[in-house]
Amino acid sequence: MRPVHTERHLIDRIGWLRAAVLGANDGLVSTASLIVGVAASAAGTSEILVAGSAGLVAGAMSMAAGEYVSVSSQADTERADLDRERRELAEDPDAEREELARIYVERGLDHALALQVAEQLMARDALGAHARDELGISEVTAARPVQAALTSAATFSAGAALPLAVAALSPGHLAAFTVSVASLVFLAVLGALGAKAGGAPIARATARVTFWGVLAMAVTAGIGSLVGKAV
Repeated sequence: MRPVHTERHLIDRIGWLRAAVLGANDGLVSTASLIVGVAASAAGTSEILVAGSAGLVAGAMSMAAGEYVSVSSQADTERADLDRERRELAEDPDAEREELARIYVERGLDHALALQVAEQLMARDALGAHARDELGISEVTAARPVQAALTSAATFSAGAALPLAVAALSPGHLAAFTVSVASLVFLAVLGALGAKAGGAPIARATARVTFWGVLAMAVTAGIGSLVGKAV
């Protein structure tokens, strides 16, 4: 009886983790910065909430569309490469077997053993063997446009909802301060959670997202203040 492989690797999460972290971080930073910029222009609570809500909806749709288009392009490229491999396997399987064997030789096997491995793998799933070892395409890393789009839209909305909720509970004249402080706390937590899920150093990830959050909110606050005074 074959043993069941129960070991789980962090790389298995890469498909959704990248989109989730990007979406939540973008939603939090962009919406918080928008709210802070509008609040710095001396706008009232209603104007701040309208701007924040519009930013949430527009950003979520933009993230979904952008992820879908970009990941679809990746999927199209993968599909084209697989179609080419399929044709080459049909036209000259011996050359493809030798090509696969050379890959294994470069990884440390002698040629005779590499050829034997290539023969056995191709006998079972020739296209799968070439996709994995020649093209670097696997089930774990394959492009999934719909998954990326939905994940990005959902996490962007979740990230954007946090500063928007804080703004709704804050007096207009304090919104810039309260949203900034709360958003930095949220960003630190997000960075820590993303690092934990991905097995990365927590302190570095937290500092990284917090730094860019501070920079974004500082710039938009300055611009909002200048525009508010000008108009």
